Amino acid sequence: MAGTLKGQSALVTGAASGIGRAIAEAFIAEHANVVLLDRHAAAVERVATEIGAAHFVAADVTDETAVMKAVSMAEEAVGPIDILVNSAGIVTESPLIDMSLAMWQETIDVDLTGVFLMCRHVVPGMLSRRHGRVINIASQLGIKGGRSLTHYSAAKAGVLGFTKALALEVAQDNVLVNAIAPGPIETPLIGGLSDSWRDEKRAELPLGRFGRPEEIAPTAVLLAASPGGNLFVGQTLGPNSGDVMP
Repeated sequence: MAGTLKGQSALVTGAASGIGRAIAEAFIAEHANVVLLDRHAAAVERVATEIGAAHFVAADVTDETAVMKAVSMAEEAVGPIDILVNSAGIVTESPLIDMSLAMWQETIDVDLTGVFLMCRHVVPGMLSRRHGRVINIASQLGIKGGRSLTHYSAAKAGVLGFTKALALEVAQDNVLVNAIAPGPIETPLIGGLSDSWRDEKRAELPLGRFGRPEEIAPTAVLLAASPGGNLFVGQTLGPNSGDVMP
């Protein structure tokens, strides 16, 4: 039934495309007050109009000053943040022996440090109110690894470890931190990988196909909602086409 997030305020990063956009749209359908965050200002403004989001902010999640400003703007717009979704991410492709330090560092900065910075500046408010949900978008490659994706796999494995550790720190204050580790999803992000990588990965999947962003969003709604998400603490949920079976 629509309305499971009524009265809740959510901040979704990476909201201009892919999984972030789909989650933001699903939250709006559940009557949450959603702020879209993305580093691409024109794109996030356009998407806000397309999905009916009243609020958006442009910010780079690797820039702490920008993050602090964005969180402040979001709170001015919708009040205290009840739900934080960390979906901002990048992926590039290179064998380790050819990978530059710059490529490695960029991926770690966006995919892992960005999660830290967003949590660092949103979670304290949740703790003070003794209420909050944090949903980190990881990847099944953080569990099993991926050829030519050592940097991405390492960053997403870091997100999983970060999620568990933070969950232990804050659960007693009713702040629940969990992760979603999707398999390959048809988004502009994965569209940047080579055809050979995509073909090989598709052939590995028991389901035989990549997922779609709208197939990930309901998992985020589950984790954000009450009572559905009330007992998830430090968990990793895996809508991944069968690529990982824990």
